[in-house]
Amino acid sequence: MEQKENLTHIDAECNAVMVDVGEKQMTHRTAVAHGYISMNDAAFTAVRDGSAKKGDVLGVAQIAGIMAAKRTSDLIPLCHRLNLTHCTVTFQLLPEVCQIEAVCRVACDGKTGVEMEALTGCSTALLTIYDMLKALDKRMKIESVHLLEKHGGRSGDFQFESIEDTAT
Repeated sequence: MEQKENLTHIDAECNAVMVDVGEKQMTHRTAVAHGYISMNDAAFTAVRDGSAKKGDVLGVAQIAGIMAAKRTSDLIPLCHRLNLTHCTVTFQLLPEVCQIEAVCRVACDGKTGVEMEALTGCSTALLTIYDMLKALDKRMKIESVHLLEKHGGRSGDFQFESIEDTAT
């Protein structure tokens, strides 16, 4: 099999490999990811009013998202272990559509990017919301989890402009 030039996690024999970042320079790197969870009125009201039977939904989801970002390399097989210098998970309630937006911001000084950590933190926060509210709405839908921006590293900065960006 021929190795694809752009696939850095595959060697000449098409074996999976962890990218060697040993010669790369340390730089400050940041990434921001976000996504949404849609739910019914009862579930949204429980979050908004703090009346969910399992407790503080957003507080637990916030901690879960931060913990997941810190442990990304344990979940994604070829990710490097990073020492994060910053991680936040924030939420915005969107009552007009019964949605919650989750945003995960991550930073580190390292040799490889933190995009996967931001995406993992955001996804885990949303999954935690689902877990804590599933008794009220099993039809909740997690949507549009994606990278909003990243800074630092050899590939430079990235800013998500529109859905059309995903085609390139």
